[in-house]
Amino acid sequence: MTPSAWTPTRRRLADTALAALAPVCACVLALGGLAVWTATGNAGTPARIGVADARLFLPSQGVPETAAFFRISNTGGARDRLLEVTSSDVTGGISLSSHRMTPGGAAYRQAAESLPIPAYGTLDMSPHSSDVTVPAAARWKTGDLVPFTLRFEHGGRVEVLAVVVRPGS
Repeated sequence: MTPSAWTPTRRRLADTALAALAPVCACVLALGGLAVWTATGNAGTPARIGVADARLFLPSQGVPETAAFFRISNTGGARDRLLEVTSSDVTGGISLSSHRMTPGGAAYRQAAESLPIPAYGTLDMSPHSSDVTVPAAARWKTGDLVPFTLRFEHGGRVEVLAVVVRPGS
């Protein structure tokens, strides 16, 4: 073959190599990023849920429901959600609520299917953010301990005792 016959073949090879270079570089860059992410301990860390500061407001006389509050921390690298709260000491339905404000500044409670807990973050329930709405029991007194089971999407079930406190304390 003459040298001029090699030119189209070389050109095709060069074009093919250039066309393959971009995806190969992208894969190498992505693989390097994932390796660094894994080496720093951020890959695959599941949600790690902890519950503290569990409080149940002492029900007011004649009011059919009260509120429970929990400080839920997530030390894991994946977000989680509080899906359900139950208690062997409560008759009736317990529900999750978030608190909202109207444009006029009035507050109202809105039922929530779940409450998010961010990765490396905290859900700190309060009368100004979110709570667990609980049917009131007249037998509860300040200082009583009421058992609750919190069920999370990824973190499973966590059992906690909430202390009955006066609102505002």
